[in-house]
Amino acid sequence: MAWNEPGNNGKDQDPWGGNRRPNGQDQGPPDLDEALGKLVEKFSGLFGGSGNKDNSGSGGGNTPAPTGKIIGFGAAIVLVLWAGMGLYTVDQQERAVVLRLGKFSETVQPGLHWNPPLFDNVTKVNVTAVRNVDHRALMLTEDENIVEVGLSVQYIVSSPKDFLLEVRNPENSLLQATQSALRHVVGGSEMHSVLTEGRALLALDIESRLQALLDDYKTGLEVIKVNIENTAAPSQVQDAFDDVIKAREDEQRVKNEAQAYANGIVPESRGRAQRVSEEAQAYRAQVVARAEGEATRFTKLLTEYQKAPEVTRERLYIVAMEDVLSNASKVMVDVEGGNNMMVLPLDQIMQNQSLRAATGTGGKMSSSMVDEITNRVIQQLTQGGSASRESR
Repeated sequence: MAWNEPGNNGKDQDPWGGNRRPNGQDQGPPDLDEALGKLVEKFSGLFGGSGNKDNSGSGGGNTPAPTGKIIGFGAAIVLVLWAGMGLYTVDQQERAVVLRLGKFSETVQPGLHWNPPLFDNVTKVNVTAVRNVDHRALMLTEDENIVEVGLSVQYIVSSPKDFLLEVRNPENSLLQATQSALRHVVGGSEMHSVLTEGRALLALDIESRLQALLDDYKTGLEVIKVNIENTAAPSQVQDAFDDVIKAREDEQRVKNEAQAYANGIVPESRGRAQRVSEEAQAYRAQVVARAEGEATRFTKLLTEYQKAPEVTRERLYIVAMEDVLSNASKVMVDVEGGNNMMVLPLDQIMQNQSLRAATGTGGKMSSSMVDEITNRVIQQLTQGGSASRESR
């Protein structure tokens, strides 16, 4: 029955060990030293200790033994502190390597964990942070030229166990492996490739070779990317290299200009040659067609001439005169038996012909018009001859 339950009547002792008087009056507040001693006694009982009680049979008084109680209480406190020291938290970007008595035990994932202190050693490693190392060196190329190459290597920790246990100084091993890979790749390349368009391929070769070396060394590192920051000639001969590069650029520029000129002039020349060839073909076809037409016309005229020679002869004469007079602006006529020259008004005739051509009446004179002009010419010639004879 609890000491404060109804019906107890204060007969039992309170939790601090004090007795109540029969008349219900308290003896006073419990002694603090006595309460502390009882608490130590309980803890010492948990660890195998025993408290001293009244021994009325022996006739002796109480003999306190505080040493065992204090030891038990101290041991309990030490145990609680020791257990609390074993709690730790691993972040999401970390992994923890556990060594038990100096030997690898396990790799702990993110979360809350507990390991016995003093027996286990826990080391946390960030496996997501991208780290960087820079390196710059002078080296000899395959064509026996010296170049200066600067690069940076980005890497992460892929295996915390190998990073902590397999290699004493992983960063130093990475730097040495970078030097080895760089010298091997640059030593197998030409200077022109290293300084110009071969830099991207150079970075890829260095990255693959560097990762292979790190895997062989078991450094626990993974190369993310290798960046070639700078490739140049040594400063002592930089001016000469600049002249060489400028000469190469000028050479390439002149080649490009020549190629552009060739691309412009060659198609033009080919087009002009094709045009001349086509014009020659057209002229040949025109001449052949005209010759064939003239031959056909002559054959037809010959047939008509054989049928009616006089009429055909006169017709041919009239057509010939028409062709001649249509192209002449002035015609000079020498009058027989006189010293005067007569000029026929063919200008007006040509103007009338042009007017008729513009109005759509035709570009050539008809046979009636030719006959009219001929009659007028004969009439004027006759009148001119009569006047000259009368003057005589």
